Amino acid sequence: MADVPDTGFDAKSFLRTLTTRPGVYRMLDAKGAVLYVGKARNLKNRVSSYFRKSGLPTRTQVLMRHMVDMEITVTHTEAEALILESNLIKSQLPRYNVLLRDDKSYPWIYLSSDEEYPRLAMHRGARRSKGRYFGPYPGAGAVRESLHLLQKTFRVRQCEDSFFSNRTRPCLQYQIKRCTAPCVQLISKEDYAEDVRHTVLFLEGKSHVLNDELVRRMEQSAQQQDYEQAVVYRDQIASLRRVQERQYVSGESGDVDIVACVVSGGIACVQVFFIRQGINLGNRHFFPRIPVDSRVEEVLSAFVPQYYLAHPVPEQLLLNAEIEDVALLEQVLGERAGRKVSVSCRVRGERARWLQLGIANAEQALAARLDSQAGMAKRLTLLQQVLELEELPKRIECFDISHTQGEGTVASCVVFDHEGARKSDYRRFNIDGIVGGDDYAAMQQALLRRYTRLKKEDCRLPDIVLIDGGKGQVAVAMRVFKELQIREILVVGVAKGPERRPGMEILHIPAQGRQLDLDARSPALHLIQQIRDEAHRFAISGHRQKRGKARRVSPLEGIPGVGPRRRQQLLKQLGGLQEVMRAGVEDLDKVPGISRTLAQQIYDTFHGDS
Repeated sequence: MADVPDTGFDAKSFLRTLTTRPGVYRMLDAKGAVLYVGKARNLKNRVSSYFRKSGLPTRTQVLMRHMVDMEITVTHTEAEALILESNLIKSQLPRYNVLLRDDKSYPWIYLSSDEEYPRLAMHRGARRSKGRYFGPYPGAGAVRESLHLLQKTFRVRQCEDSFFSNRTRPCLQYQIKRCTAPCVQLISKEDYAEDVRHTVLFLEGKSHVLNDELVRRMEQSAQQQDYEQAVVYRDQIASLRRVQERQYVSGESGDVDIVACVVSGGIACVQVFFIRQGINLGNRHFFPRIPVDSRVEEVLSAFVPQYYLAHPVPEQLLLNAEIEDVALLEQVLGERAGRKVSVSCRVRGERARWLQLGIANAEQALAARLDSQAGMAKRLTLLQQVLELEELPKRIECFDISHTQGEGTVASCVVFDHEGARKSDYRRFNIDGIVGGDDYAAMQQALLRRYTRLKKEDCRLPDIVLIDGGKGQVAVAMRVFKELQIREILVVGVAKGPERRPGMEILHIPAQGRQLDLDARSPALHLIQQIRDEAHRFAISGHRQKRGKARRVSPLEGIPGVGPRRRQQLLKQLGGLQEVMRAGVEDLDKVPGISRTLAQQIYDTFHGDS
């Protein structure tokens, strides 16, 4: 086997006992980590192909050099193998598979049905409430735009039920003609139901039916000399036509997703257009992680099952390249959707034009991505020159501290590499056990926790650590790295200049015994500013969350023996938290469920032990 080095794996014995049934195989490295997950209609035939004497692609040869073991899971059918493969890829994140990282829940438009006056709203998550759901939409922006158009055209309420049920007079939405004020019965139930019906017709993609009906009603109102109502219908017709001009997909009907993929520079972009009942709801692009030398067909073959086994499936999928096992994919997706699903790539006419539009969008998004990465590489090269580094920095980490007068101290760590921000590697540290407002102690704690763990777990250390601060914070970082015996990291302090304006930053580099005052137009300084600002943003958002949570927590929650029921009794019997804090031991003792000892403990919590 010239193409496959000897890794100690006894392929002959393994293949001799391997079944011909369908299933999933997992290739493992020396540490037991999963390198690759694949499915097979015939496990013996598929796995044997990896051990042939010649003809293996370069990428597969690299994979087999690292493979030292293989695990097999036999399934009843090939469809089961496809689903299991998709689940294992998502859970194991194998290095040599195409990986789609998409944990986003897609928004829907929700129309309630168990109320006299139904409401429209954006909805994410499980669809448990009674009513109808329209979508999914590619993002919240598309939902908000649609809700805005519907509010202008049909004036169905979008307010919360609690707001709706407590109105005694119309709100501002009525004044600006965005609602018909059903909360105070300024519209009859019959007329409101008609507006709801028109809204449903629009969301179902039956705009032409709705348009014809509105035209008839406008003409009837004009004949009856009800010109005010005729104007209302005229405005609705005009609004609908504007929407149709922008959204309608000529020649399409039903639910269709257009999936176009392009690959360049080792990066893949997949563009998905969501077409529902002939209306273009928008598009979204994905950048799955791909192995080297992946082709468009391979990316789509991996993307489609991973994505659509976790998201709603339309009636049709239009792809810009042929993929493997189309019949199997249609079967599995059809079973998931409860109806027939077709997957096509050879299309003509209008569909071909829309597929070309998907490809053009994917190419545009990929070009922007590559340009961004090229810009990042250029800025890293300039940063290498400015800091006089022997090699291009591959990983930069930056720390910042945030608190409000010592309350809710949080430290942030953000990570950048040649692709830009690596948000999956970001970390926050809740700082405890220090004097409030002591930024030096907070920085020391964050750095110790971060790099003690990285050393213990033998993780990759950054080339540069940026510290948001001056000489004091940098001195703290140097002491931490000296204690941990870390010498390969360059520590750079980013201090605000004398006027504390962007572009006036001073860089403190103790290892080189110098400080730098870069030109405000320097791309290297812009990169440092970007990373510093991202650390600042991440720290502030974490601090605000922590502070908000602390302020929402009742002081009673920290008292042993005072659970939710006793806490509720105290607040009810004494009339709120302020009264509980003012109450004496005797008053607290009278509350059902509160013993004398517990009353004393509650009192001491608010008044001290004396």
